[in-house]
Amino acid sequence: MELPLLLAVSYELSDAELAALKFLSREHVPRRRLEAARSPHDLFEALQEKGVLEAGNLAFLRELLYRIGRIDLLVAHLGSSRERVERELREPGGARVPPLRYLLFQLSEDITEDELVAFKLLLVKELPKSKLTHETTMLDILTEMEKKGLLGKDNLNMLKSLCEKINISLWSRIEDGLNLFGQEEMLITEEERGNTGGSGGHLVSSVAPYLPGSFNDSSQLLEAYKMTSRPCGVCLILNNHNFAKAREGAPEHKHMKDRNGTDVDAAALRNVFSKLHFRVEEYRDLTAEEIRKTVNIFQSEDHEDKDCFVCCILSHGKKGIIYGVDGQEVPIRELTTSFTVQNCNSLAGKPKVFFIQACQGDAFHKGVAIETDSGEQDSSVERDARLQLECIPAEADFLLGMATLQDYVSYRSPREGTWYIQALCQHLEYSCPRGEDVLTILTAVNQEVSRKSCERDAKKQMPQPSFTLRKRLIFPAN
Repeated sequence: MELPLLLAVSYELSDAELAALKFLSREHVPRRRLEAARSPHDLFEALQEKGVLEAGNLAFLRELLYRIGRIDLLVAHLGSSRERVERELREPGGARVPPLRYLLFQLSEDITEDELVAFKLLLVKELPKSKLTHETTMLDILTEMEKKGLLGKDNLNMLKSLCEKINISLWSRIEDGLNLFGQEEMLITEEERGNTGGSGGHLVSSVAPYLPGSFNDSSQLLEAYKMTSRPCGVCLILNNHNFAKAREGAPEHKHMKDRNGTDVDAAALRNVFSKLHFRVEEYRDLTAEEIRKTVNIFQSEDHEDKDCFVCCILSHGKKGIIYGVDGQEVPIRELTTSFTVQNCNSLAGKPKVFFIQACQGDAFHKGVAIETDSGEQDSSVERDARLQLECIPAEADFLLGMATLQDYVSYRSPREGTWYIQALCQHLEYSCPRGEDVLTILTAVNQEVSRKSCERDAKKQMPQPSFTLRKRLIFPAN
């Protein structure tokens, strides 16, 4: 392997990324040799010594950069791409980072500062104090647990116990991976493969390789939408909070409350879509007519040099409609149809994404006031499952994410925002840098929101995406 290439990649990597690469390489380089690696170039030399990186064979380097989300380095220095690496990882023996190792790495990436502090406190009797300083990262903790024999392929009990005490969802992600792949299959080692007469050379799984995009390998075979323009497109946020006009305008809307907490949702959406390279445009407290005029502005805009359009609607609503702040109705389908090929040709063949928080229900959750987005005091729960599909045009490249489904209610906290939008933003921020496609992310959102419940009467909420997408939709985070 040419020295300039190794150096060029090394110079682009941070100390945190070096730590991640060392962690992901633990099955290939002895512990002491890893600890001695002070730079990415040192690590690459160690991998060369072990025969993992060879002249003319950069597969493992491509996999490592892919795993840590440095797709830009794949393109700039290795002449590769996300799609090429995913194809390589699907090939027999293509994945050299064991799935459990990658699951642990994802755990370290997902951890919050408060959760990291909790891990340190709970491990104070198990690990030396010098290994539990303010600078200690989650990767440091996992590495030290492995060194002390507290964590391994046959010893996950302590990790499980810690996660259950701190945040059960941290363990759930690991457990889901273990259950799906089968722990014994996914942790085959080189030594065990040699004993059974299999081909040696590196660690692989006997099941589909663990790709960030999905556990379902078949989804990886799909082509992805082009998402390389910068900005990637427009993210339009229609944020309705003050419904005084509706209450004053018609007796039937006298119970339509202001949507306290909606600004929390809007801020979360602005933050995540800015990171995903969208130009965010927010409009507040629009009447029905103003909603139509605003949508028409973006329908008429030239999107030729953009790859996507996103529209997030935060308002009161009922079956198939959203309300303007004047209490007048706007059909959801009217808004989505504005961006069909006939009405917005510059978005032809490009994904048009709508996230709509406009639901109904009244409840209280854990003592915190939870309000409804139905706009009505007597908020009947919708039971027409066909509604979701009827709201999107009968043509390709649309995605509609609705906050709720039939027989379910939608919850909004005046302090914390809505269950759906908050879960959506958190999962987008966590999963997009890992290359997960939007439908996989929305499935995770469904899982999280469906697990929540209102203690008062055990009511639940179930979001539902409807789509006519033809390709994988991966929002760019790099």
